[in-house]
Amino acid sequence: MDDKPHRAEAAWPIVSVKDHGAPSVFRPEALLRAARRQRQLPLVAVPEICVLDPDGDVVRHLKRTGDGRIHEGWACYHTELLAFNLDSVGEVGIVGCAVGAPFAVLVAEQLFASGCRLLVSVTSAGQINPIGPTPYFVLIDRALRDEGTSYHYLPGSTFAEAPDAALLARVEEMGRALADIALHRGATWTTDAPYRETEAAIAHAHQLGALAVEMEAAALYAFSMTSGHSVVCFAHVTNSMAQAEGDFEKGEADGAKATLAVVAATARAWRR
Repeated sequence: MDDKPHRAEAAWPIVSVKDHGAPSVFRPEALLRAARRQRQLPLVAVPEICVLDPDGDVVRHLKRTGDGRIHEGWACYHTELLAFNLDSVGEVGIVGCAVGAPFAVLVAEQLFASGCRLLVSVTSAGQINPIGPTPYFVLIDRALRDEGTSYHYLPGSTFAEAPDAALLARVEEMGRALADIALHRGATWTTDAPYRETEAAIAHAHQLGALAVEMEAAALYAFSMTSGHSVVCFAHVTNSMAQAEGDFEKGEADGAKATLAVVAATARAWRR
């Protein structure tokens, strides 16, 4: 039996044996092809603009109002894609309840392999740095990498940055022009473990400038950086981690209407 201590990198597989420039053997196209064959789905591209809705509020709103329809060509094993018409934008696709970094990036990979060209993620978030009364939106320009998925796409760093600064500037300009919607821009903390948000962890994130805590942005931006695909992430700050009365109130239609206005502004900025 070998009693020699293992090298540090051997003990941490999340950061060791990573060749970030190498292609993956397993590709989303292969999974989609198999799913399409097994489920006898037609080869139909998804809308060029798609949305991740981790809380599912927008998806539930679209189903209640009858405005969404199941996309007939979406071949994901784990989710359904609704297609709907968004004012001034046209057809948009949306996937609900893909919570957390691994699930969000799994869906993102498959969306871009299916014809998506812009992905907008709008996730609910807990307030770290009080910058106004909730609810409000934060346009995320960088995310603290306290999750695992981003390390498979990018070497280690404190933050994952939004790759397209020019796009973010246009989105910020159009988002701030929206009536009755408070929009800020800044950093968030992405964690895989929402129920391990300890006082020390929160203080550390606050010290690093995080405005809110969420579960997807760092991984989505790492994926965007390496793939070249357009991804814009928002945090819908709705709570102070259940530390105050009235937390998690999102506004009209559980925040769905405000979220759709933010998505529409983002789409217009991307097309411009």
